[in-house]
Amino acid sequence: MTYQFDFGWMAEYWPVLLSGIRVTLELIAIGGVLGVALGIGCAWARALGPRWLRPVVSTYVELIRNTPFLIQLFFLFFGLPSLGINLSEFTAANLAMVINLGAYSCEIVRAGIQATPAGQYEAGASLAMIRFQVFRHVVLIPALQRIWPALSSQIVIVMLGSAVVSQIAAEDLTFAANFIQSRTFRAFEAYFVSTAIYLAMAILLRQMLRGVGYVLFPKKAVR
Repeated sequence: MTYQFDFGWMAEYWPVLLSGIRVTLELIAIGGVLGVALGIGCAWARALGPRWLRPVVSTYVELIRNTPFLIQLFFLFFGLPSLGINLSEFTAANLAMVINLGAYSCEIVRAGIQATPAGQYEAGASLAMIRFQVFRHVVLIPALQRIWPALSSQIVIVMLGSAVVSQIAAEDLTFAANFIQSRTFRAFEAYFVSTAIYLAMAILLRQMLRGVGYVLFPKKAVR
């Protein structure tokens, strides 16, 4: 028997898809900004911070980078309530994304910092800058300029990885696809559409981040 494709359900369920897309975009917007900010802070701590802080940050980075994102998500949503800490689905998903992206972006940014020539540190110190000012004005911007393509790719990866937040009933795009296929029994069509949307969002996000790179670092094209 030949399978008959039917996308007629989209007329009824497109609001569900739009709601899922909105939640996914909110997750990556919040998780991306806060995750990169956390990564920059951790990169500073590992590369230039006080000695007592470095092993703490190193432990966090290794713990997150060597455990599955889904387990981290389950720990926050299902594990923390045992300690009396209850998070909503959206909050747990956002926190997991921030923590996960923070660890990965830490190592990416740290690589850019460590590639900074020693002469730049000395130049900053010769201008009577304190250590934080040297990091902010002399080290960080060139470092971000060097690693922006890798950091952009990591943000896209985290956006795609956000699909697992549907496992805690966060109503993202994957949750919407699961809901639609459970009502229409059109699994192929539902997941085909959601796959196409994820592909489009990944391409658009990558292009947007490339544009941000051109704005932030106009002296050097970001590829």
